[in-house]
Amino acid sequence: MTSQPNPAASPETETEPDFVVVDVETACSRVSSICQIGIVGFRNGRETFAYETLVDPRDEFSPFNVGIHGIRPEQVVGQPCFGDIHAAVTGHLAGRITVAHSHFDKGALAAACRIGELPEIETRWLDSVRVAKRAWPELPSHRLNILTSFLGIEHRHHDALSDARAAGMVIVRAIEHTGLGLDGWMTAPARKKIEVPQPATDGPLSGERVAILGEPRDGPLAQFVARAGGRVVASVGMTTTMLVVSTKNPYGRWVRAAPQHRKAQELRDAGRPIAILTEGDLRSRF
Repeated sequence: MTSQPNPAASPETETEPDFVVVDVETACSRVSSICQIGIVGFRNGRETFAYETLVDPRDEFSPFNVGIHGIRPEQVVGQPCFGDIHAAVTGHLAGRITVAHSHFDKGALAAACRIGELPEIETRWLDSVRVAKRAWPELPSHRLNILTSFLGIEHRHHDALSDARAAGMVIVRAIEHTGLGLDGWMTAPARKKIEVPQPATDGPLSGERVAILGEPRDGPLAQFVARAGGRVVASVGMTTTMLVVSTKNPYGRWVRAAPQHRKAQELRDAGRPIAILTEGDLRSRF
């Protein structure tokens, strides 16, 4: 892992990219706690520049996050804080198409700007997860490590520069695979209307408000919940009584890092009566 920006990454000297890709790692559950950032530019399917640096998040490091990316507090001592690199990051992203694998990185940058009272970075975002789902709908998961294995892309998961480079190659391969150009991917397809199953009038889950993690609200698990009398809800909220993790869960062993799981755990810690269980546990009850 390099700890300093690539000198060749200056926006003034690089070839103007078709799109850039950004990835961040965070020190704890607060998305503003950026401790590493990687940015890669692509033009005509080739990498044009790379920028990477460790960042002092001015926040705590949680064992959970350290276990994911391996960055420890002592490694960021003397490194720039986000305010120090804000101008450089803005120079790479502003006014361009910026790819990120899921909305996490977009939210992290916005939060870091907000916490630091810095101008938000104006860019056009493209989610490579959405691109991958359209390009390869047959895959059971579109996590970045699954995609890179499927596509034969060299990748070191949870290293910001490697993740950014890999997500960029997913876009390149999707363009090659489908023939749909970058402008086409920037146009959102018409959304399929989700027909959420209505709960049976009675049943063992009658009165339960159930959020599902890892499967759409019209999938087999939602159908099972509805037949048992449970109402399937869009997300975890104050009135949710149960979070069920689907066996198709795309988060794998990092399921506890999923936003819905985190929210449910926060509600439980605050004393709210919400159950968290797996699909197997739920089905075994009936």
